[in-house]
Amino acid sequence: MRRLIVNADDFGLTPGVNRAIIEAHTEGVVTSATLMANASGFDNAVQLAGSTPSLSIGCHILLVDGAPVSGPQQIPTLTAGTDCQLESSISRFAVRAIGGRINPVDVETEAVRQIRKLQAAGIQISHLDTHKHTHIFPQILPPLLRAAKTCGVCAIRNPFGRIAFSGVVTRPKLWKRYGELMLLNPFARSFLRSVRAEGMITPDGSLGVAATGEVDERLFRQIVENLPEGTWEFVTHPGYNDSDLDRVATRLRASRETELEILTSPAVREDLERSRIELISYRALA
Repeated sequence: MRRLIVNADDFGLTPGVNRAIIEAHTEGVVTSATLMANASGFDNAVQLAGSTPSLSIGCHILLVDGAPVSGPQQIPTLTAGTDCQLESSISRFAVRAIGGRINPVDVETEAVRQIRKLQAAGIQISHLDTHKHTHIFPQILPPLLRAAKTCGVCAIRNPFGRIAFSGVVTRPKLWKRYGELMLLNPFARSFLRSVRAEGMITPDGSLGVAATGEVDERLFRQIVENLPEGTWEFVTHPGYNDSDLDRVATRLRASRETELEILTSPAVREDLERSRIELISYRALA
């Protein structure tokens, strides 16, 4: 059996991103989305989520980029030297995390506050993931799992997975990303051990991570056609490249509209049905 969760990240980033995610769900193949607690489009996303109960909503934990929900004095190792903002560079965050310079208590504190903000807004949280996949680091995962259990969340993204090398080899823009993920793949076993030890649920892995920002319909179909047995997640970022997005620090702009077209394409849905791939949500998994 092959099952696929199609998750839209960055719900709450802007009204245009929010609208695209809802369209990708109601008119396409997106089954789940993860909501950012500290983004400018949060209230709009909550309103849309309330009118779209079939969409499974998770929390997109931010430990890099933007302002924290906690006061900076409560999480000093996440905001140190960044003018009360979270670290903006994932590379610097990785160095500090691996070097033991991020206090796990700070991670747990901020994660709990972000999750609780969604719950206070009436969101029934089905799962967690992290912005820029920061829970891929073994030093970050345990406090996130504790935060999830504290807040009653039982599922989390598995950021590791198969990478379609044949789809990457002809795309030089993806080579660096592919190499970075290959270097991090040794953490996959410890990830699964930690998740299982906490009694939490996770898919068999994620797809599309290496191709973020470069996905077109051909690559999407190629990845899906090679879907292994089991339950997998396809990570997506649909949105509208509008004036609101211009005011946001993100490298994903035109690619968001490309992904929206893919996710709402009748041909993509037909491919999934022809391949006998069952679309499920994180709510169904949990």
